[in-house]
Amino acid sequence: MSGQDLSTFLAAYEREHRDDVITVTEPVSDNQDITAVVWELASRGRHELLRFTDVAGCSREVVTNVFACRTRIERMLGAEPGSLHTRYMELASDPRPLKEVDSGPVTDRVTVGAAVDVGGLPLLRHFETDLGPYITSGVIVAEDADTGCGNLSYHRAVRHSSTALATSLHSRGDLWRMLSDAQAQGRALPVAMVIGCHPLFMLAASARVPGDVDEREIAGGLLGEPLEVVRTPVHGLRVPAGAEIVLEGQIDASIDVQEGPFGEFSGYSSYRSTRNLMEVQAVLEREGSIWMDVVGGNSNEHLNLARVPREAEMREKLIQRFPAVRAIHYPNSGSHFHCYLSIEQSRPGDARQAMLGLLGWDPYLKTVIAVDAEIDVTDDSEVLWALAAHFQPARDLFIVDGLPGSALDPSSLPDGTASRLALDATRGPDFEGTRIRISQQARDRARALIDRYPGPR
Repeated sequence: MSGQDLSTFLAAYEREHRDDVITVTEPVSDNQDITAVVWELASRGRHELLRFTDVAGCSREVVTNVFACRTRIERMLGAEPGSLHTRYMELASDPRPLKEVDSGPVTDRVTVGAAVDVGGLPLLRHFETDLGPYITSGVIVAEDADTGCGNLSYHRAVRHSSTALATSLHSRGDLWRMLSDAQAQGRALPVAMVIGCHPLFMLAASARVPGDVDEREIAGGLLGEPLEVVRTPVHGLRVPAGAEIVLEGQIDASIDVQEGPFGEFSGYSSYRSTRNLMEVQAVLEREGSIWMDVVGGNSNEHLNLARVPREAEMREKLIQRFPAVRAIHYPNSGSHFHCYLSIEQSRPGDARQAMLGLLGWDPYLKTVIAVDAEIDVTDDSEVLWALAAHFQPARDLFIVDGLPGSALDPSSLPDGTASRLALDATRGPDFEGTRIRISQQARDRARALIDRYPGPR
């Protein structure tokens, strides 16, 4: 192995950024305590990577909050500060073919058939309103039966029995299509769930790409070398050799089971689910495995993990079509439903055209706010100031109705459609006004002065 595993990443990251890692050695419960720690840190503006060494009912270390900080994701990608989107697209646009190997850390222990028991896996309860303890970091791997092209996607899962998990394919993306094709052929769909791997593999699993693009090859691009894979023992699916745990099995589209409620990115407990069952036929696990957790709901980690690839892809697409676009940002305050866009307008209507393109391309979005190029779209207060100072409702908004929306949007109509809103908070060609400013020299003097007066302890 060449370091494509979680343990190697953690060791290197803690060595280089010790102040960005908290190792909790005190005993904590497996019932909401980890979520509560993440929420408490976030309330203080903190998003350190968390390692829990003593979790009740868990014989493994639990790692979470890995993706909660964008600076940390920049470091993973080797990006300069502020160049996250550019760096992600540079690497993701250079996919590497898979490198198949005979064995790897994940093949340290392989259990097949009657000996399989998922009861020993340390699933965690994240919210009081959840159905039960869930796997939240599970990346399901499936392969096209004809081409072998792989698909990666995230799906929550709750224990159904000692040999089965209830899961939801609520995104109705490529995995749903592959399952439907298998059902039409009268067969179950072979799948493997990866729980814990190098964070760049997990980031690649969030990429939104056509069905004939293999996200495992994108993972190779992000890693800068081909992803090393091993074959699973039952169906021969290619999974990361450096994974912590892999559950191999199949999904039969004809089986319906209870799955949910679960705390989703909307901030609401969602019952919306496709109610699928994954029968587990084999378990692969590395010696001394780590349990990788992603705190769900509208946590920074849950949102960033899905949002960073989406932002990068949308930004590139927008700039190719609308060169006046400078930056986009999906704020935490809007879950996946809001986006801020900055633009250097050269003619009236540029902002509207770009917003219309974005609303058409991203089915999750309900609201887009366009601002001028000097506004920092990562700062909610800056965007809201621009909205307050530049926006006139009668002139600067438009609504598009009846478009497909997110299945997890609690406000969407029963048929799954939603309305989309665009707010033009740019100044416009006829705007008059000079924004107040303080000279850099005065700010430097003030900073030196304030540094002599320590704040409250």
